[in-house]
Amino acid sequence: MQEANQLETAAPTRDPAFRRATRISFSTRLRSVARVTLPPVVALALLVVAWEFWVREREVAEYLVPRPSAVFDSLRDDPGRYATASRESLTAALGGLIVASVGAFLLAVVMAHSRLLERALYPPALMVKVTPIVAVYPLFAIWFGFGVGPKIAIAALIAFFPMLVNGLIGLRAVDPAALDFMRALDASRWRVLWSLRMPSSLPYVFAALRISVPLSLIGAVVAEFLSGSSGVGQLILIANGDFDTPALFGAIVVLAALGVFLTGIVAYIERRVLFWHESMTDP
Repeated sequence: MQEANQLETAAPTRDPAFRRATRISFSTRLRSVARVTLPPVVALALLVVAWEFWVREREVAEYLVPRPSAVFDSLRDDPGRYATASRESLTAALGGLIVASVGAFLLAVVMAHSRLLERALYPPALMVKVTPIVAVYPLFAIWFGFGVGPKIAIAALIAFFPMLVNGLIGLRAVDPAALDFMRALDASRWRVLWSLRMPSSLPYVFAALRISVPLSLIGAVVAEFLSGSSGVGQLILIANGDFDTPALFGAIVVLAALGVFLTGIVAYIERRVLFWHESMTDP
């Protein structure tokens, strides 16, 4: 009973300090978020204002360069149309990104353990990289039909090579002393891969994801150009045919927002996973 009374009397004295520490932590986190997001937001706002002022002052025709307010009106008047197109393109881009990332990393693991396999498999992978998409899309349409399958295949094709190269370099960028130590312990290849090679490859993998995310979106939109299927690419084609430049710019804004959103997710996961790496420390 006496201990309970002591806890009750001690709780109010600790409570203000706890609340003060919570407020300090929240304010610190808020300042950190503002330091990251505020500069690009301010720069973008200044760019939009300058664009609006320039178009109005020079009286530029809308079919050449629309005012940002006209682009906003286009987005506001039919948000469902842009949302549906975004969902279609995002599905294809994410599908292609997942297929490319998993397939490329598994191939990088195989190549990292054998110079012979690397010499045998790297040239075909490079040939896939340099092959024009326009040349292979009809083949993908025959194989996968005219739905989301060809779009995923094109997105995966474009996003594949950066992940392969970065994954291969990362898997081999291990500390030689640590590798010799694990070999001295007679560690299996699986143990070396899991405990040493994969952690060392993570910075390279996330760097590849930063490149592959916009590439997968580009691949999905290009596939929509070629197929005429639904998505942001179809919106761009229709707006271009109608000389509806506000809708055209609106589709571009939506596509850019998708790229920023996906890249932001990758950056957030990277900070959570690679908190120990020197690349995550502020300069």
